[in-house]
Amino acid sequence: MDTPTFRESVSDAIRFWEPRRLVYNAVLSVIVLFYFFRAYPASKAVLTLDAILGMFLLVVLANVAYCAAYIADAFAQWSTYRDMWKRYRWVLLAVGTFFAGILTRFIAIGIFWPNSN
Repeated sequence: MDTPTFRESVSDAIRFWEPRRLVYNAVLSVIVLFYFFRAYPASKAVLTLDAILGMFLLVVLANVAYCAAYIADAFAQWSTYRDMWKRYRWVLLAVGTFFAGILTRFIAIGIFWPNSN
């Protein structure tokens, strides 16, 4: 197969990654909600305007981090391993979601249980 154009690579990346962003965000949301309800009712006291704005900032940063997959995807599509990459790029999604989930867990614990060690 010929090397795709930049436009074709980006279009293919969008087609693959954007529907899966919903899964990524859902996984991170479940983790946050789990630790919120696990620490409830003490976690209710944490819900101040500043905390909510801080969590919104973290949501935006998590989605910016998700966009890093586009860079890896575009470079892999321009390589001679394009066909193999397209079959296995779900591995990047799984590893990235797992890594983001670990970070989310530690941050949620820090927010909802600030005095736990």
